[in-house]
Amino acid sequence: MEFIIGILVVYVLYKLFSNKPTIKTSANNSRDETRYRHSEKGSFSVIAKSSTEDEDDFATFTIHTSFGREPEKTTNKQKGRWISVDEQLSVNGRQLTKGFFYFGGVMSSLDGYGIEPSLVDDKRPASSPSVNSETYTDESLGYWPTYASLSKGCRGAYLDWLASDRSNPNTPIGYVFIYFYGFERRVIENKSNNQISNEEYIAIFEEVLRLNSVFNSNRSFRGYSANFLELMALQRPALFEDRLSDIPETNNALSFKVKLATTIANGNPVTASLALEWLKNTFEYSLKTPARRCEEEFSQLFQIKFSDKFGEGISVKPNKTKLRLSYHAASNGVHGVDLELGDLPDPSILKGPIKKLIPIAEQCTEELSSYSRYLGKADTSRSDIAALMLLPKELANEANSPVIETFKSWANQIISSNDGLTTVKDFWTHTGTPLPKAFNKKENELVANLAAKAEIGIAPDQRFHHAKLKIDDNIVLFSPGHGEFFEPSSAFNQVSLAIRLGAMVATIDGNVDHHEKIALQTLINHDDKLSPSEKNSLNAYLTWRLNAPVNNTGLKARIEKLGVPQVEFLKRFMLSIALADGRIDASEIKQIEKLYTSLGLDKSLVTSDIHAFASSKQPISATSKGASIYKSTFQLDEGILAMHESDTNDAKSMLESIFAVDEEAELGVSPTNDVNEKGLDSPYKELFETLMAKESWPRKEVHELCSKLNIMVDGALETINDWAYDKVDAPVLDDDGDIYVDLEIVEELKG
Repeated sequence: MEFIIGILVVYVLYKLFSNKPTIKTSANNSRDETRYRHSEKGSFSVIAKSSTEDEDDFATFTIHTSFGREPEKTTNKQKGRWISVDEQLSVNGRQLTKGFFYFGGVMSSLDGYGIEPSLVDDKRPASSPSVNSETYTDESLGYWPTYASLSKGCRGAYLDWLASDRSNPNTPIGYVFIYFYGFERRVIENKSNNQISNEEYIAIFEEVLRLNSVFNSNRSFRGYSANFLELMALQRPALFEDRLSDIPETNNALSFKVKLATTIANGNPVTASLALEWLKNTFEYSLKTPARRCEEEFSQLFQIKFSDKFGEGISVKPNKTKLRLSYHAASNGVHGVDLELGDLPDPSILKGPIKKLIPIAEQCTEELSSYSRYLGKADTSRSDIAALMLLPKELANEANSPVIETFKSWANQIISSNDGLTTVKDFWTHTGTPLPKAFNKKENELVANLAAKAEIGIAPDQRFHHAKLKIDDNIVLFSPGHGEFFEPSSAFNQVSLAIRLGAMVATIDGNVDHHEKIALQTLINHDDKLSPSEKNSLNAYLTWRLNAPVNNTGLKARIEKLGVPQVEFLKRFMLSIALADGRIDASEIKQIEKLYTSLGLDKSLVTSDIHAFASSKQPISATSKGASIYKSTFQLDEGILAMHESDTNDAKSMLESIFAVDEEAELGVSPTNDVNEKGLDSPYKELFETLMAKESWPRKEVHELCSKLNIMVDGALETINDWAYDKVDAPVLDDDGDIYVDLEIVEELKG
C-alpha cells in the first residue's frame, strides 16, 4: 500500500510540474525557483525547481533548514545520557565539575528530527582550552544553535563556558540557549515519570532562575526561561507553593491563567492583586510608561483604588470556554507541551471585567505621571525629596519620614523666631536638589508640596496669592498651612489685592513704619468675612509683600482706563496707608510723587491730595526743612475698612480691576509646535514623527520603519532619547521588548 501511495504522489508531482511552461534561460541554464518559507520556530524552505534540461522531467525538492549549518557525522556511538549536577567529566581537555547537560554521541531530539541540540559530543572537534574564550563566536552560532552544528572554535568556547561558573553576562546568548535546551528536554521528557527526583527538580529550577537573573537583559531568553519556570511549577505545584513569587513576570503567563481560572471556578472574587495581574496579562490593554517605570508604586496605588471601588473584589461568572495551556519550547528539538488542567474555564479571554479595571489603571497612571517623569530624568532617585513630593497622597504618609520631620523642625523655628521670613535659597536646600536657574511652575509646585507635607503654609503660594517665587526673593512660612481643601473666597482675593497696593505705598521710602504695617494688618483682621485660615494666609502674604521688591508691572496702563471716581478712591486708599504713621516729611512726599508718576497719576497733585485727605482728620503743621507734618497717629479710614462690604458702589471690585493678576512668562523652552526644532536630524526626525502617533509599537513594526530609513533600531532609539534628554531632561521612548512612547514627554517637547 505504501508503495502504491508513493507512486501516486510521484505521478501527481510529475503532472504538476510537467504541465508548467518551460522557461527559457540564458546560457548558464539557471533554474526557476519557487520558495515556500515558514516563519515560525523550526522554519524551513522548500525550493521547487522546474527543470529546463532534457535529462530530467521530474521536479526536484531541496529542503533547507534555518537552524544553522548541517552537523558533520560523528564517530561517537555512545548513547547520550544526562549528566547530573554533582558528576564531573573531562571533555576535550576541560574539567567540567558541574553537570546539568546531555553527553554522548547518539541521541535523537524529542520531536524525532535530527540530533538533540544540547548533546555534548566529545568526539566532535573543539578548539583547545583558552582563557576568556567563552565569549568567542562566529556565524555557526545561528538563531537556533545546536552543539553539533557549531564550528570548532564555538564548541571550544561553549565547553570553556561549561567549565566556568557559567555566570559571565557577556557570554553569547546562543551558548546559554544550548545549555537551556538540555533543561527543557530533561523536564519535558520525564514529566510523567519519576526519573527526576524532587531534589534534582528543585536544583534545575534554581539553576534556570539563576540564568534568568544573569542573562535578564536578553528579552528572548528572559521570556523563555520565565515560561519554563512556570511550567516546572505547574507540573509539580506542591514543590513551589511558596516560590511562585520568585518566578519573573511574563506576558500572558501560564500560572496567572491557572490562578484566575481556579479563583473563578471556586466562586471566589477577583482580588486587587489578581485584577492587576489580569491587566498585565491581557491583550486588551497595555500599561503605560508610569505603570512600568514605577511598578511598585503603581501596584500599591492600583490596589488602594481598586479596594475603594470594589471592596474585597469583583465577582466573575465562569465562562464556557475551557482553559487550554501549552508550553512552547525554545529548543527546536522539543514539541510543545499541553498541560492537563481538568475542567477549568478560561476567563482570561473575557473583556467585561477588563473594561472595569482600565479606568482605575488610567487614573493611577495619571496620578503617577509627574512622579514617573521625574524618575525618568538623569541622576534621580526614589529617595529624593523631590520625588516624595510628587507621590500621590494615598501611597504613604511622607510627613513621618525623617526628611520631612527635619524640614518641619526648621520651618517651625523660622516661624517662631523670625515671623516665618526666610529666603527661597534657604528653603530650597531642604529639597536636596541643585538650585535651578529659574523658578517656573514645577519649582513653585515642589516648594508648595514640600510645605504641605509638613503642614506648613507658604507665601506667596502661586495658587492663592497669584505671585511666583524667584530665586533671590524671600519667602514667608506660617502654621498651620492652607490645608488640603483651602479655597480662597472673594473677600480673600479683594483684601490680597489691597495688601499689594498698600505694601507698595508702605515700602515706597524703603522703610516700613510700624503703624503702616498695623494699618494693613487691620485691613485683614477686622474683616469678618475672612476665615481664620484666610487671615493666616493674608498676614503671611503681607509680611512677604513688605519684604519683597515692588512690582507695579502693568498698573499704569490699567489706571489710565479708570474713571475719575475710581482714581480718587485709589488716591484715598494710598494716602490712608502713607499717613497711617501720623507723619510725613519731604522725602516721603517725593517718594509718593514717584509712585504717582509710575502709576500714571499727576505728581503735582500729591500735596493738594494730602491736604484734602487730611483736612478732616488732623491739623497740619508743616516745617520748611521737611520735619514732621503730622503730630499724632491716624486711624485707618473706616471707608477703606468697608470697601469690600459696599453694595452700592464699585469700590468692591476696584482693586481687582487695577490689580489683575500679572502672570510672568516662565523661563525655559519656548512654545513651539515643532518638536524637532533643534538637534534631531533626518531620518530620526521622520521616525520620531511617526512614532508620536500612538503610545506603543510592536518592535517588529519599528524595525520595519527603521529599515525603510536605513537606520538601526537601537541606535535610533538612543539618538532620539539623547535628544529628548537635551531638551527636557527625560527620555521619550522606552524599549521593553515593544517600544513605548511617553506622550507626556512628547507634549513637553512641543512646549
